[in-house]
Amino acid sequence: MPVISGGSAGRARSRWMRAAGWVPPVIGLGLGVWGNTAPSAWTDEIVTIDVARRSWPQMMELLGQVDAVHGLHYVLMYLVGQANGGLNEFTARVPSAMAVAVAVAGLVWLGRMLGGPRLGLCAGLLLAVLPTASRYAQEARSFAFVMAVAVLATGALVKILSSRAPGRWLVCYAVLTALLGWFNVLGLLLVAAHAATMVLRRPGRRVVVRLLLAQAAGIAAVVPLLILGSAQSSAVGEAAPVTVGTPLSYFTWLLTPGQDTLPTVLKLLLTLTALSALTLLVVRRHKAPPLALAVGVPWLAVPPLLLMAVSLGHPLFAYRYLLFCLPALALLLATAATVVRPRRQLVLVLLSAVPITASHLAIRQEDSRQWDTRAVIRTLRIHDAPGDAVLFSGARCGLIATAFKEAFTGRADLGTARTAAGLGALDNLPADPALLQQRLAHTSRVWHITCNHLSSGAREAATRAAAAQEQALARAGFSPALHHSARGVDITLEQRPTVSQPSSKPAP
Repeated sequence: MPVISGGSAGRARSRWMRAAGWVPPVIGLGLGVWGNTAPSAWTDEIVTIDVARRSWPQMMELLGQVDAVHGLHYVLMYLVGQANGGLNEFTARVPSAMAVAVAVAGLVWLGRMLGGPRLGLCAGLLLAVLPTASRYAQEARSFAFVMAVAVLATGALVKILSSRAPGRWLVCYAVLTALLGWFNVLGLLLVAAHAATMVLRRPGRRVVVRLLLAQAAGIAAVVPLLILGSAQSSAVGEAAPVTVGTPLSYFTWLLTPGQDTLPTVLKLLLTLTALSALTLLVVRRHKAPPLALAVGVPWLAVPPLLLMAVSLGHPLFAYRYLLFCLPALALLLATAATVVRPRRQLVLVLLSAVPITASHLAIRQEDSRQWDTRAVIRTLRIHDAPGDAVLFSGARCGLIATAFKEAFTGRADLGTARTAAGLGALDNLPADPALLQQRLAHTSRVWHITCNHLSSGAREAATRAAAAQEQALARAGFSPALHHSARGVDITLEQRPTVSQPSSKPAP
């Protein structure tokens, strides 16, 4: 029988661990694509689809006036649409799933540098299966891209701190810092976390100076966007004020994005399990890789603390802006798993299995997003009649018809004077009362669609617009004939009394 030398066994184990390192990103991508089309597209995703479908000159006109901070993502989605012959919910979301897979692969690489193959594999698996990662893998926005770039930038930082010839990594770090800001300017909060890591590690004056110069170069590349974005601050949505309970709510959101369909007891169980794991890590921190703690703790804590501080004066604390901190939580939880006994590891896994599974099912429900646009389209399909028109009220609500043109073909939009694409804006220009009254005179059935999941300011404006439209409908002789409410939307069929009533087929 041949004898396997220790060196051969070590090389074989190393090859196996490297091969296993591809499992987490495959899982992350699979979970991102699984159930991709089940949830309804909501406000921000509808904006992404609408903007990405515009012509290149129309998109450039928009970014010169509003929403430049999301410009890089819009350009990327435009290119995706051009490559696929069009954009829909599935193709608009797949790039985010790919970004999450990159983040997972990057965390495997980072964890391997910080504490060995086992830590990398465990951290990558955790990030891949966390429901919040999958939630934003199915979101046609830039947040998954910010997370992926943040992981890669942190890996470049670690390379610089541990390398004797960090030149190429300094260039890489500067480029990734710039990308971080161009995908979302709040991603630059990661730079502060990296500064804290430098303070903890004390790599030497030369390395510190080089890192600061690389950070400065990366931030300088974002300055044009910062200048343009500051002039467009009115496009920034409202955020809830910071309260005493914000830190715990944010921590819970990192573990599960908190759908209404997920029972509170399960969210609480998952939160307590994660806190228990981190408590064990604190108790046994002397057994943990020091560099993993020096990287993970500032990454998880510094950006939210800074954003909370800023939000005390100007509310900006929206959880999704801090998605790039999720890999830090996965890294620290994986580090905790390496310092506790296998029996306790099994207990932690069993306690979290049910909440994680339930959360994955919850984020794939049709009404798990703020707007249930699928219910709008389905209601019209079931109850429509030839010649039906639509009338939208609520910010961005009219974009439903432009983002899903095939579902609204043949239905005149009575409330729009000029489209958002034609204006170089995010909102359609509403028809004035005289024009609306004129259009109502030429139709007999109108679907009045009101989007009500809005910020407080937009909700007040939408309420006034809806009231004015209802008055116009009443003056034109219309009355409600059918009503259906879904998450974030109300759908009412208005028709003239002389027209036969719609079928008694129940609303979905």
